[in-house]
Amino acid sequence: MDLSGAFTAMWADLPAIFSMLIVGAAGLVVILMEAFQNRDPRIPWLTAGAFGLAMGWEAFQLGTAPDTAFFEQLRTGGYAAYINLLILGAGLFTTLVSPPYLRRLNRNFGEVYALLLFATVGMIMLGTSNTLISVFVGLETMSVCLYIMAGLLREDEGGIESGFKYFVLGAFSTGFLLYGIALMYGTTGTMHLPEMAGAFPDGVPLLFWAGVGLVIVGFGFKVSAAPFHMWTPDVYQGAPTTLTGYMSTASKASAFAALILILFFALPSAQASLVLAVLALITMAVGNVMALRQANVKRMLAYSSIAHAGYMFVALASGTTAGYSGALFYLLVYTVMNLGAFGVLALLEWDGMAGRKQTLSSLAGMGLERPVLGASMAVFMFSLIGFPPFGGFIGKYYIFAPAVSAGLTWLVIIGLLFSAMSGYYYLRVIYVLYMQTAADVAEADRAPEGGFAQPAWLSTAAVALCAVLLLVLGVAFSGVVDVTEMLFIQADAMAQTP
Repeated sequence: MDLSGAFTAMWADLPAIFSMLIVGAAGLVVILMEAFQNRDPRIPWLTAGAFGLAMGWEAFQLGTAPDTAFFEQLRTGGYAAYINLLILGAGLFTTLVSPPYLRRLNRNFGEVYALLLFATVGMIMLGTSNTLISVFVGLETMSVCLYIMAGLLREDEGGIESGFKYFVLGAFSTGFLLYGIALMYGTTGTMHLPEMAGAFPDGVPLLFWAGVGLVIVGFGFKVSAAPFHMWTPDVYQGAPTTLTGYMSTASKASAFAALILILFFALPSAQASLVLAVLALITMAVGNVMALRQANVKRMLAYSSIAHAGYMFVALASGTTAGYSGALFYLLVYTVMNLGAFGVLALLEWDGMAGRKQTLSSLAGMGLERPVLGASMAVFMFSLIGFPPFGGFIGKYYIFAPAVSAGLTWLVIIGLLFSAMSGYYYLRVIYVLYMQTAADVAEADRAPEGGFAQPAWLSTAAVALCAVLLLVLGVAFSGVVDVTEMLFIQADAMAQTP
């Protein structure tokens, strides 16, 4: 690689990473503001403004032709803009709902928003990577920030467990990923994903597939796929609820986006389909079965997120462009559903321990007492099941249909059965919200007098907007689906260009 013009090329490529620059610069400004004034009330607004500005830029880039920047390290336009919009949208939602919540926990530190911004930078790099080097750098930038955010409640035993377990198991999984990257590089002689598929004119060596397997293990940890999911329930339960929503959506979107790029560009054939199908089966089974017996809603949603990772692996197992585009659409729907659900839980939280001790019964009667939050939560639960006319129904159709076309009908049937099973634990939330009252539950599960804080109007509006968006995605979905399909047509055309 000729680096003689690297300095000139760097300045020319800066507009291509405008979102990363804005978000990263905002993170540095937040740190400076916090240094001069602790808990500066302007910090959340600055953070939200940075996310909003970056989203506006990416919306403009969505229709541009795909390209690369920084010596083909990062992808830009098209696919990259779509993923960046998901990640930035999750960051914006988290910023809007977090201030009143963090004040109740006495954790409204400026550093939290700086970590949120820096984690987003890592996610953008991860989700738009064109080489294995940028995959690793982006993933580690994201992970280090998330480790700290998970252990934010350091005086609470649940918070300590959350941060420590996430850090230890995250470091362990990084070893698998790095070793897999080394094997893939050693057998192909390149770090660039599009160059890997054509590196074996005489057959793919076993060592390359060993590297692919280790990389899938590393990503399996990041997306909470079984049997690499062990950290998820404890981390989700002990971390601050609004930040849990961010971790369960933005990090998963970026990790799946990077995995899709690896599968689409780097693998010479669909020979990984069977491995992904088995991974999907195990993940759906573990997530749904374990969610049935959870009394804590955050823990139930943790296992739910595991199950939904399994659904997305069904689409990836098809090994087709339709499967990958369906997974992209489902990432959007999943992000909206989970952000909204965790947002409602944050607004109905009263135990002072990030909801770690609250059971499902603590929500008794909240559907009538807080009608906007109750109706929104009902929409999220129905959508998570896959009921029409919500986005979850359309999303599941577009991840299951390509698998049927690819001959994985048996896997789709199992996925539908598990999806039907999930109705039990999702509908149970709606039952408690509307069919029970505080008098019907044990005294230990009741909120103390004045325990529920009056939610800020901005937080409530953000949650309600997610519910409305799910209705829109369930009815007017064709435009978004067309966009996701076009992204891969463009990417494929770019890959075929010599």
